[in-house]
Amino acid sequence: MEPNEKQVTPYDFYGNLPLKQAIPLGLQHVLAMFVGNLTPIMIIISACAALSDGDAFAALQISLLQNAMLVAGLVTLVQLFAIGPIGGKVPIIMGTSSGFIGVFQSVVGMMGGGIVAYGAMMGASIVGGIFEGVLGFFLKPLRRFFPSVVTGTVVLSIGLSLISVGVGSFGGGSAAKDYGSVENLLVALVVLVVILILKHCFTGMLSYSCILLGIIFGYIICAIMGMVLPTTGITADGVEYTKAWVLNWDKVAEASWFAIPELMPVAPVFDLRAILPVMIMFIVTTVETVGDISGVMEGGMGREATDKELSGGIICDGLGSSFAALFGVLPNTSFSQNVGLVTMTKVVNRSALACGAVFLVLCGLIPKLAAVVSIMPQSVLGGAAVIMFSSIVMSGIQLITKFPLTARSMTIVSVALGLGYGLGANSAVLSGLPQAIQLVFGGSGIVPAALVAILLNVLLPKEKSSV
Repeated sequence: MEPNEKQVTPYDFYGNLPLKQAIPLGLQHVLAMFVGNLTPIMIIISACAALSDGDAFAALQISLLQNAMLVAGLVTLVQLFAIGPIGGKVPIIMGTSSGFIGVFQSVVGMMGGGIVAYGAMMGASIVGGIFEGVLGFFLKPLRRFFPSVVTGTVVLSIGLSLISVGVGSFGGGSAAKDYGSVENLLVALVVLVVILILKHCFTGMLSYSCILLGIIFGYIICAIMGMVLPTTGITADGVEYTKAWVLNWDKVAEASWFAIPELMPVAPVFDLRAILPVMIMFIVTTVETVGDISGVMEGGMGREATDKELSGGIICDGLGSSFAALFGVLPNTSFSQNVGLVTMTKVVNRSALACGAVFLVLCGLIPKLAAVVSIMPQSVLGGAAVIMFSSIVMSGIQLITKFPLTARSMTIVSVALGLGYGLGANSAVLSGLPQAIQLVFGGSGIVPAALVAILLNVLLPKEKSSV
């Protein structure tokens, strides 16, 4: 039986919050992950289209992006409420994983791009997702490999890897022509200050929904700036561009009000050249999901995740990725950005997060809603992202220091972060190794840090009890 639902607060996982509280708290999560949910698909589509079938992908792109919203919402609902063993009943938001970009780009290169290569990624995602789901069922005997010092190191690595992303958004997005401009930095700084004021100087809904209100304030600032400041600039080559902080309302006007998602817009292709490297990445994703769930439970609920929560979360991660592939969407996994939001606000209520998931589903059915969120300037997101991602780092530190630090635990953390994370952050060091190793270890600091922490935890002798 689930806990008593009386006197529910945003800090209670179970129980139904009033919609006037649940809706804005849920929208915070959508705004935090919206761009990140779509970006991996756009990157892979561009890579496939550049080599072959460019016209076909131009027609597919809108459908695939629409499906990405729908799938993220549906899989999140399963993660929150669970269907049998599928779903951990944990405050996690699911979304399109960026961790697979490196592997998928190698698949594009091997298969010459085009629809066939994209179909091979979908086939590999179906197989790999089922494989991760099976791993989830066997998590309990594997749990001994993930004590708090290991999961804490993984969570810390996740936070450290995301901070640079947040700072990039803070400057307007690293691809922006006016990256690091005074306007972008000002917008991000205002959003950050507004969030801090609301979080620490107010109580109730103003404090709970500080991220949402900060982002809305960022929209307002950008709209005002668009009325009084030049909205275009000139590059050193004399090319005119639109500044990154400008709101593109034309995109909202052009979006349709309703569209039915298309099942299997790209037929899956089962090719071992894609399946084998993708399966390796699903093992890595399992470790990362353990870290995400551990981080959100420690940071948001003040306790470690149970075996059942971890197992159900990983099963949902895997089978959700297979489900996503049926809609032409890349693997759907736990979203670390939203882990940061939970650990910062401590808002873990399931009905609030479910409102965000329902909004994602609506974005998949009503493209105009998706367009309103998609025009968010990167600097607005960056103002919120920097503090959210830093909160993940703090959750990792909390896990690592859950028990008194010993010489053994300090060695595990320091070597894993120094060697493991260092290899990921400086991937050129691996340039002389086989491409498969570069793809797995050079994509981010999370993978090598996690594997080094796990190995050291197994190999280093346990310290004798002083009792």
